[in-house]
Amino acid sequence: MNEVAAPTFFPFLMLLFFFLFVYFMTIRPQQKRKKEHDALVAALKKGDEVMTSSGIVGKIENVKDRYVLIRLGDNVTINMQKEFISSLLPKGTINNIETQ
Repeated sequence: MNEVAAPTFFPFLMLLFFFLFVYFMTIRPQQKRKKEHDALVAALKKGDEVMTSSGIVGKIENVKDRYVLIRLGDNVTINMQKEFISSLLPKGTINNIETQ
């Protein structure tokens, strides 16, 4: 009857491994995406072509503290919170979309 007993610290190691796994698979990537988005929002300037989180594409006409004025067409502009800008588009994207 030679039974090998598991070390008493084994459950602690399993718990530690679980928390490390959760941190590196969910929390850390989410923090990285948030930091990248915050940098994008802070760098917005007049003339940038952007896409909003709802898929609206336009050109920034004015930047304020929390809001941007986005031109959608000739006589169409909207005010939007900066946080809802999802991506910065390459220059000329709006012209390419209009010609298609």
